[in-house]
Amino acid sequence: MLTTDLLNGATIAFDLDGTLVDTAPDLVASLNIILGEEGLPPLPFDDVRKMVGRGAKALLERGFAAAGAPLDADQAPKLVERFIALYLGRIAHESTPFPGVVDTLVALRAAGAKLAVCTNKLTHLSVALLDALDLTQYFDAVVGADSAPAAKPDPRHVLATIAAVSGDPTRAVMVGDSINDALAAKAAKVPALLVTFGYTEAPVETLGGDLLIDAFSDVSSACIALLAPCAPENAGL
Repeated sequence: MLTTDLLNGATIAFDLDGTLVDTAPDLVASLNIILGEEGLPPLPFDDVRKMVGRGAKALLERGFAAAGAPLDADQAPKLVERFIALYLGRIAHESTPFPGVVDTLVALRAAGAKLAVCTNKLTHLSVALLDALDLTQYFDAVVGADSAPAAKPDPRHVLATIAAVSGDPTRAVMVGDSINDALAAKAAKVPALLVTFGYTEAPVETLGGDLLIDAFSDVSSACIALLAPCAPENAGL
């Protein structure tokens, strides 16, 4: 029988954008401001939402390409700096935690789990967002792409996050929403728990996650299933 004892001392690493927080509204708005300043038309919200999760430079590159003007390599650093400044100024204007996030984080900590954020967002932007939403208190570490040896899908990002909380990779779960989360977890030999409400261009069912959930409130029970000794048999739950 599965019990919450399996969570005690386990490390649960979370992606940020599209997993913990619905950040798309502020990211889309910031991107469209940049596009407007460059004389380009704004992009539809639903199109940009699928581009989120790979970091600021990747979002700009994909956004400019979609607007019909590939990002010039010489202009990129200046535009990334401008984008980050714009985004930081409105980082939580419309961004909100997904339903069930706070209650789930409280329950996981009460069960003895070590919680960390493993995100391709820059660390200072991640902390600013978590601070603005009063979520920082629930995490033992926040490891952005700039704080890891390499960004997801490189497994070293996941492993560095687990190490940041003195965790054990054999007793860890990566919770995310994208192919980067799934690939990084698989390469790190850590189970990947994927949410179906996040940001992904390909159907989440095709990403290779060990378990899928439709609501954040299911994170605890899904992590227990994945941390059980017979976890592979639970992957279809």
